[in-house]
Amino acid sequence: MPRSILLSPPSRCLVMGIVNITPDSFSGDGLGRERDIIAAAVAQSVKFFQAGVDILDIGGESTRPGAAYIPAQEEAQRVAPVIAALRAELPDVAISIDTYKASVAQAALSAGADIINDVWAFQADPDIAAVAQAANCPVILMHNRSKPGHAEIDRVLGGSYTAPDYGAGFLRVVCQEMADLAQNAIKAGVSGDRIILDPGVGFGKTPAQNMALIEGIDVIRAIGYPVLLGASRKSFMGRVLNLPADDRRDPTLATTALAVQRGAAIVRVHDVEENVKVVRMTEAMLQAGKAARAERG
Repeated sequence: MPRSILLSPPSRCLVMGIVNITPDSFSGDGLGRERDIIAAAVAQSVKFFQAGVDILDIGGESTRPGAAYIPAQEEAQRVAPVIAALRAELPDVAISIDTYKASVAQAALSAGADIINDVWAFQADPDIAAVAQAANCPVILMHNRSKPGHAEIDRVLGGSYTAPDYGAGFLRVVCQEMADLAQNAIKAGVSGDRIILDPGVGFGKTPAQNMALIEGIDVIRAIGYPVLLGASRKSFMGRVLNLPADDRRDPTLATTALAVQRGAAIVRVHDVEENVKVVRMTEAMLQAGKAARAERG
């Protein structure tokens, strides 16, 4: 069953493909303006499947800075029919619902989703914890100190959430807060072996802090949970390299290679085919290096 893909730490890095059922995705890949949204989502997902995707992440509300709030009923109406169609078309692929709303998560699970991916880690809508507990499904909890009204918007580079003051020891502070998020979920009834942590690249961090999180994935793993990296096409790359969102594929591949080397369990990406190749090649090199070191004694 697809859900079982995350019920134990995966033996290899999994690739999660982003399927945005929105008209206003920051990266310009939203399917919300397509004439037949379901057909477009199925076509994109089949292409991802053929490229080797492990998980499809379906989202009905943009989390980009400045995006409009979508009522839960409208969000559910966007994602549930797409998920039902994908479950019928691709029965062997795990499906994640990218939402922080309990009723949307419930509708998505009922339609065939396997995983809840909450960018607010049960903090925006505490009722979502009960949905996760009842379904006994994997949950992705993201660290997020962003504030919707506090963002810097650049016409070319896009928006970025303003970073708060983390005080001394940024990585240590974020790790402690992520450990707390996991414990809060466990207290709410979620099994610890169902939890994946996402350090929240792009959500209330400076470009340097975002890069420090990626470089420090091995430190984050030491909290005791699998780690997901969601860095694909994000604005910190644009600010480092002065690139618009549609020209950030190659910088994303660099973050993917480093994430695999640091032990990430999942990378969440827009460009599935290219990232699958990077993941598999990086893993092959790491395995070859391990074998060579063992041979040398």
